Amino acid sequence: MLLQSKKLRPPTPDHPLMVGFQKMCPGKDPQDGVFLQLSEAAPEPRTIKSHLPLALLPPDLTKEAKVIYVARNPKDVVISFYHHSRMFKNHNYEGTFKDFVKYFTDDDLIYGPYWLHLKEGWKRRDEPNLHFIFYEDLKSDNMAELEKLNRFLGTKLSPEQLANIAHYTSFSQMKARDDVVSSDSPSDFLNVEVVDKDGGFFRKGEVGDWKGKYTPELEAQMEEWIGNNLKDFGISFKYAI
Repeated sequence: MLLQSKKLRPPTPDHPLMVGFQKMCPGKDPQDGVFLQLSEAAPEPRTIKSHLPLALLPPDLTKEAKVIYVARNPKDVVISFYHHSRMFKNHNYEGTFKDFVKYFTDDDLIYGPYWLHLKEGWKRRDEPNLHFIFYEDLKSDNMAELEKLNRFLGTKLSPEQLANIAHYTSFSQMKARDDVVSSDSPSDFLNVEVVDKDGGFFRKGEVGDWKGKYTPELEAQMEEWIGNNLKDFGISFKYAI
């Protein structure tokens, strides 16, 4: 596994995460699970994000909730995950990009294996409470995808409301609200050198940012890996964008 063994300092009471936890979960013990308790305390309807595959989530999830599964070009996923793993100290990856690609394609990273994760979502795409979406489609025609989400969630938002959502969730607006990097003590949980050099939590949000990041050899390895895994998959995956 790629994760390093360096011991991290536990968050202090004035850490932004702990401040938010105590506000939403007064009297609760963070040792009992910060994010689980935050989710439980959130007012309904709750929105919960997870990187876990469906197999590691409650088996009756799509019976009890609406699920939005977002798939992305694996070449871009590797670039984003590499940055994430170097930036956050709880991952603390210090190896090379070449090694990281190997970890990814060998299914040795947390949240993987990638193709098994994807297949689980794709297999259940026709369930009435699961909406399968491609990241690339969100970027190419954001309003059309928001309208689909509007119908799926039954939120009945007006065109004006959807336009406001499109603006609020645009990459530039989210980057401007990046409270992870702008917190008072980012060095407690972020590698500040990586942030200063390569960007923070919201790095680029682009389609095809992988281009120019791989050596010809690594790109050929990724192409072969993608091609082998797409055989008999039944998915028209937009990996070549």
